[in-house]
Amino acid sequence: MTYHRAIGVIRAPELTLGFHMAQAVAQAGMALIEIAWNSEQAATLVAQLREALPHCKIGVGTVVTVDQLHAALAAGAQFCFCPHVNLDIIHTAVARKMAIIPGALSPTEIVSAWQAGASSVKIFPVEMMGGSQYIQSLQGPLGHIPLIPTGGVSLENAADLIAAGATGVGLSSYLFPKQALQLRDWFAVSRRTEQLLERLNAYRYG
Repeated sequence: MTYHRAIGVIRAPELTLGFHMAQAVAQAGMALIEIAWNSEQAATLVAQLREALPHCKIGVGTVVTVDQLHAALAAGAQFCFCPHVNLDIIHTAVARKMAIIPGALSPTEIVSAWQAGASSVKIFPVEMMGGSQYIQSLQGPLGHIPLIPTGGVSLENAADLIAAGATGVGLSSYLFPKQALQLRDWFAVSRRTEQLLERLNAYRYG
């Protein structure tokens, strides 16, 4: 059984490229796929993936305005990541019963997002703050708040972040290295995804 604690983050400069990126990680067992809203034709990509990958949850990220959120909802997005704490976005998502994960870094930002109704809170950029040590340090006072670190997450540190208390992890550059995208090497992307999920499964059941 695939362990759904990893989120594949796609930021694509071209619609077809984004579609193939999503297919590659989904084929490897990734069930949560985030489309950055600054991708080319992001709304179209979300709609296409909702139809092509019904077994996956397709969401959006890099949403910075309420208008963008409405457009994402219209396209069929099932969850939303923001890079910041925006109360209007959080309240709109909650009213529409959409999972909303705003980005925060300090304890004050994290608590503010959670009290506003966030489903969980994105910690970005986690590696700049000390990686798993920072996540662990937050557990004492804020252990009741689900945290999803992104920014520098890789095969090497993903399980450590989960062990430190993270609910899940978001990955982009690790899953989609530049060379693989340039060569359209979807096997390499799928293999990296499989290795990640295997590592997380080993941590869960090991």
